[in-house]
Amino acid sequence: QVQLVESGGGLVQAGESLTLSCAASGSSLSSYAMGWFRQAPGKEREFVAAFSLSNNAYYEDSVKGRFTISRGNAKSTVNLQMNLLKPADTAVYYCGVHRAVVSAIRNPNMYYYWGQGTQVTVSS
Repeated sequence: QVQLVESGGGLVQAGESLTLSCAASGSSLSSYAMGWFRQAPGKEREFVAAFSLSNNAYYEDSVKGRFTISRGNAKSTVNLQMNLLKPADTAVYYCGVHRAVVSAIRNPNMYYYWGQGTQVTVSS
């Protein structure tokens, strides 16, 4: 069992930055990699960024160059630095854990556990 807690969401204006954090706890954490998804109202959950099991980072095209996924100071924490935010980035952001091959890390069905989500709202 893995527990995930996201934090850091909020309301910002377009062009500003936010950093989200996801703290994981539980058993067998080292056998998982972590990633971020987001879900806007009326839309499906979509991939944002993730680490592969070999610790490479992958990004959805619309966030490349603006978002950075990184490990926090605590080994079981992953951050998502979001710069140059746009209204289209408005969503609930979720972190999850997976054991997927690289070709599957963008598929939310490959994630075993999810956090409760944190709201990010970007005003124009």
